[in-house]
Amino acid sequence: MGSEEVGNKFTWVIKNFSTLQYEKIYSDPFVIGGCKWHLLAYPKGNKFNNCLSLYLVVDDSRALPCGWRRYAQFSLTLINQLTEKLSQRGEKQNWFNQRNLGSGFTSLIPLSNLHAKNAGYLVNGEVKIVVEINDLEVIGKLDVSEESEEANQPLKKIKLDDNDAVSIDSLNEISLVKESIDVNGFQVLPSQVESVRRIFEKHPEIAVGFQVKNQHLRKTFMNFLVNVIETLCQSLQELSNEDLVEVDIALTYLKDAGFKVDWLEKKLDQVKEKKEKEQSGLSSVARLGTIEEELQKLKHMVLDLEAQLQKEKAKVLAARAPFSFKDVVY
Repeated sequence: MGSEEVGNKFTWVIKNFSTLQYEKIYSDPFVIGGCKWHLLAYPKGNKFNNCLSLYLVVDDSRALPCGWRRYAQFSLTLINQLTEKLSQRGEKQNWFNQRNLGSGFTSLIPLSNLHAKNAGYLVNGEVKIVVEINDLEVIGKLDVSEESEEANQPLKKIKLDDNDAVSIDSLNEISLVKESIDVNGFQVLPSQVESVRRIFEKHPEIAVGFQVKNQHLRKTFMNFLVNVIETLCQSLQELSNEDLVEVDIALTYLKDAGFKVDWLEKKLDQVKEKKEKEQSGLSSVARLGTIEEELQKLKHMVLDLEAQLQKEKAKVLAARAPFSFKDVVY
């Protein structure tokens, strides 16, 4: 794979794209606006559709200070190497934080279009992707000093200093520390105590490889883990395909930090399968609704026919009824 970083743009060249055997691949880290990022792609698509999925992801979030946040307006473009006008471009804006490390597009382009002969997206086995970040707001320290980023930097950027970050986030953090309870060496909120204890009860070795000593970071990662589990506990109607991709990204970061989350990856696969079945069954659900509507119409027709039948019976009985003595006399 190759890459090129210029100003507020980064170009990722993926070689031998057609023969890649990986479910997901990562670009080299790059720096834009003093912040480190990387790209994440699903070259074979995902279980929900046969499309190229592509995301912009914060790189090495463990090194960022507690309370960090980034707001970015960005675009991801699959370059058409024959005709630039046919390039597939998606634009997005997003707040990145410890709970939301990545953002992008689940269905940038159908894989059939990408691999089509002479389509221009796959040339000499290579795919080119360009990310461009135009507006960036950073709360907390930059990954790289601004001096090293001055050259070729047209990026419109707002940087809030540490005091600003403290005024917004750290007061909340301080209040949370006072209310925290220690569970297996992690400071957690009272509302999370039962959940965290349950995690360690079922998976006692989950944090054996997690070597971070800073209590703020330990709490952040544990909160992150709990949020991932809570996300998987949502109903299928609430869970979007993007949510499941973000969980996938989150699990990668937890693994990189030293957590043993293979059991969560299996649960994620199960949820993906259920989501796939739900989506494939939507047509059946719609058909059920149509059948129910038709059945209701038939029931109304039956009731109308029964009412007409009773009226006709009454007329027949009235016509057949003999005169009474009083009718004859009078």
